Amino acid sequence: QYYKEEEKQAVTSFLTAVKKLTEVFPQLLDNLRRVEQKAPANNISSSIQRIRELIAQTRSVASKVQVSMMFGGQSAIEVNPKINVEELKSFTSMSLYIKLQKDNPQLAASPDRFILYLGNQNAKNYIGLAIKNDNLVYIYNLGGQDVEIPLDAKPVSTWPSYFSIIKIERIGRHGKMFLTVPSLSSTAEEKFIKKGEVLGPGSLLNLEPENTVFYVGGVPPDFKLPPSLNLPGFIGCLELATLNDDVISLYNFKHVYNIDTTTSPPCARNKLAFTQSRAVSYFFDGSGYALARNIERRGRFSQVTRFDIEVRTPTDNGLILLMINGSMFFSLEMHNGFLYLRYDFGFSTGPVLLEDSMKKAQINDAKFHEISIIYHNSKKMILVVDRRHIKSVDNERTAMPFTDIYIGGAPAEILHSSISSHLAGSIGFKGCMKGFQFQKKDFNLLEEPGTLGISYGCPEDSLMSRKAYFNGESFIASSQKASLFSEFEGGFNFRTLQPNGLLFYYSEGSDVLSISMDRGAVVLNASGTKIQSPDRNYNDGKTHFIITSVTPERYELTVDDKKQSKKNPAKDRAGKSPDSVRKFYFGGSPLRTQQANFTGCISNAYFTRLDREVEVEDFQQYSEKVQTSLYGCPVESPPVALLHKKGKNSSKAKGNRNKKVGRDKDKISQPSTGLKKLYQEVNMQRDPQCHLPMNPKATEHAYQFGGTANSRQEFDLIPKDFSERAQFSISLKTHSSHGMIFYVSDQKETNFMALFVAHGRLIFMFNAGHQKIRIKSQEKYNDGLWHNVIFIRGKNIGRLIIDGLRVLEEPFSGNVNTWQVTEPLYIGGVAPGKAVKNIQINSVYSFSGCLSNLQLNGRSITSASQTFSVTPCFEGPSEAGTYFSSEGGYVVLDESFSLGLKFEVVFEIRPRSSSGILLHGHSVNGEYLNMHMRNGQVTVKLNNGIRDFSTSVTLKQSLCDGRWHRIAVIRDANVVQLDVDSEVNHVVGPLNPKAIDHREPVFIGGVPESLLTSSLTTRTSFIGCIRNFMIDEKPVSFSKAALVSGAVSINTCPAA
Repeated sequence: QYYKEEEKQAVTSFLTAVKKLTEVFPQLLDNLRRVEQKAPANNISSSIQRIRELIAQTRSVASKVQVSMMFGGQSAIEVNPKINVEELKSFTSMSLYIKLQKDNPQLAASPDRFILYLGNQNAKNYIGLAIKNDNLVYIYNLGGQDVEIPLDAKPVSTWPSYFSIIKIERIGRHGKMFLTVPSLSSTAEEKFIKKGEVLGPGSLLNLEPENTVFYVGGVPPDFKLPPSLNLPGFIGCLELATLNDDVISLYNFKHVYNIDTTTSPPCARNKLAFTQSRAVSYFFDGSGYALARNIERRGRFSQVTRFDIEVRTPTDNGLILLMINGSMFFSLEMHNGFLYLRYDFGFSTGPVLLEDSMKKAQINDAKFHEISIIYHNSKKMILVVDRRHIKSVDNERTAMPFTDIYIGGAPAEILHSSISSHLAGSIGFKGCMKGFQFQKKDFNLLEEPGTLGISYGCPEDSLMSRKAYFNGESFIASSQKASLFSEFEGGFNFRTLQPNGLLFYYSEGSDVLSISMDRGAVVLNASGTKIQSPDRNYNDGKTHFIITSVTPERYELTVDDKKQSKKNPAKDRAGKSPDSVRKFYFGGSPLRTQQANFTGCISNAYFTRLDREVEVEDFQQYSEKVQTSLYGCPVESPPVALLHKKGKNSSKAKGNRNKKVGRDKDKISQPSTGLKKLYQEVNMQRDPQCHLPMNPKATEHAYQFGGTANSRQEFDLIPKDFSERAQFSISLKTHSSHGMIFYVSDQKETNFMALFVAHGRLIFMFNAGHQKIRIKSQEKYNDGLWHNVIFIRGKNIGRLIIDGLRVLEEPFSGNVNTWQVTEPLYIGGVAPGKAVKNIQINSVYSFSGCLSNLQLNGRSITSASQTFSVTPCFEGPSEAGTYFSSEGGYVVLDESFSLGLKFEVVFEIRPRSSSGILLHGHSVNGEYLNMHMRNGQVTVKLNNGIRDFSTSVTLKQSLCDGRWHRIAVIRDANVVQLDVDSEVNHVVGPLNPKAIDHREPVFIGGVPESLLTSSLTTRTSFIGCIRNFMIDEKPVSFSKAALVSGAVSINTCPAA
């Protein structure tokens, strides 16, 4: 008998738990959805916010419920796909488990069945699965004709009566389907593969975000399927597994049709049947965590205390283990691919750091690594990786003072508490973990009551590195047995803000095939035959897809389905087989080429090889990886393009409360327009209606940077003798381990000069011809104290002087006259895309801390020409939120957020002035939506193309009483409702029958004067704090905004 008696009992217990889950979960989500849709009747904003946090957590958990659903032929699920449809455009991969109910008479009478549909509602551009003519059939449509791929090697009638797994994949026009049938008694598996491709034009799955549906098992009666999928509903059990990199589940649904889990319970599935090792592993997606409480129930802290865990990830950063007890903590993180352990058990000398500084064990190579932490005699911490000693450190003799441990992440309120200053980052772990032990005792993490948002298994798709980020000096390389000058096709996504750069390079002797960016255009160069895209706007920060093909007759270049081609002049070379394995490069090349290396992201690459099928490239497997990050893409959307396409100038933030300096050269020399004079004038101001002063207590002449990646000040004044002698002095204070303090360069960034923080140390860097001079401090200065720094580039020597005590020098040779730089001079950070050519990516991001007393060649510099997310350096307590300072400023949300004809915006404010703009959206045809305060009254005013209309709310108590207040505005076409705490008002405006949704910039806290119409009388910027901002119940992160202009502090609010 296959199961032992204990296993029978376990299976019975499992089925009972599943039955309970399927009864409770739909009810829970349904009840939460009802609560979520209700507007609060009184001032219970914190309770509603907490409920909505629980809803978000519930949806996260729902997407990881690894339980099937039984479909009876008339039932259907509409799934929430939980993914940006742009990510499915060039590459789509989905996996699911399937089990047919073979004894059902309906299935015997009508065996052809629908399985799933993901696509647009108009049945153009979609992927689907069905059973037709006893074959599993994968169908996809990219705007033209259907591609049907039948898996005829394994007829459905021969499938076993337990679960099999299906995977469907598409890269460009190429499609592939996999069927895996496991064995219940061994690790043996049967695998079947079938492929197909689009024969006509089209290589992108163009899904529309508002028009995309995902139906499984069947469709609702009013939905019309395309003819190829128009079949009766599925009969049997289905369980979703992954969609691209995301774990998905049927239980994260939008709608359920005709499913009764009490009469048709789900089918049990043996989870370990689909894992090679048959060992339990857990998947973390970066949002969840495991929590083991009272760990001493399994073992005791003793003379030798030991933690063990195995991890597998392709990512650079993530939290692995965290323990907290008051101000005492223990954190093990992965930082830039290496382990970083920091702890404090109440030591008199403060926290202890143990990091793999010698880089002995790289963790982020997508392989499992065994990590052991051993604490010996309460005074020695030892780090072991793959049974190899990495490092150890001694500390004061103190026992570990903890009872609970977080694994793979922690709640946001913990990560953003006082512990955050001791963490290298606050990023949850993404990847797989297994074998967590305390004192060699195992823990089942999914059975721990505090665990949230993790799942069983280790999906291979989530561990692939399908994207790479290049910094202008990096590249990756691999080899293949193919000749790109014979029959060849390849493609990839790219995303950049830079107009020039080498994307792909391959050579056979003197013959070169390259793809590059040239002044915003894409250029294919095949042995001197050049094909250039007609458009020159591909450096817009958006994702674009390139396909290149070579045939004996033609060379072709396709960018976003726009094709260009030329005849192949070298027909005698076509058809030759390669005589050896040849190397190719992405992102640049170590060889001397005409193009500079690429800055930006490349993803979802594929090409035809002789030694394997067409499949997406896993960059993790490449033999050479130079200065490349294989996870994440820090390319920003360019704010200038966002505003210039409307004909507006993003650099001028006019109309703010106290005239902020723009690019007016005449004003730069006037101290009255600088922040110094402004500080003196408004420091003691107080709005008579407000409890809090207009300006919190701050350090005089000091400014706070950070919160966004490009927080900075720009100065346009560079002395004439700068190339001969450049001497700067500055005071700084920070807890951050990385960040840019100062940067200036020429246009091509060949000549440059920079001061930045890396791993807590100060680094002064500049070029002398082709040589880079680097002067680095030995000590760390991210201790939260003020330090005075002087850095000098002389005729033949560089100097870094810190606190007047430590002088570091480096001589160099070079022609001074050839070293020229141009404005602007950047302080505290750089513009998007700048500096990545010369500085490591972590230090390119904005400095997080305070800067003061900036001097250039002995003269103070006080008047910035432009300011982005810079505020006075506040003293005293702070809390989470975004602070809009009295100097004026605003936030422009990224383009994924818009205010259309139907929306709900909810946020909280704590003003320091009774008047100011809260929110503004403006379209090119004159329509607008404006929300503002005026003497404590909140007003929403709209123009929908017919006329202006508005509604207002005035609270009985002051809106400026120093407390947080909740504001909500709900629009449904011509009806607008405004809620301020418990007060509600609404207005019904004229109906515009020709109204259309516009995706236009949304401004928060202020708006350029040029976008305000004459009918809007409140033109000053908001002063105070905003937090918990949501659009359509989706949290808005200001740190990811398209633009933060002026004196705005992201994520930090002065509390007094």
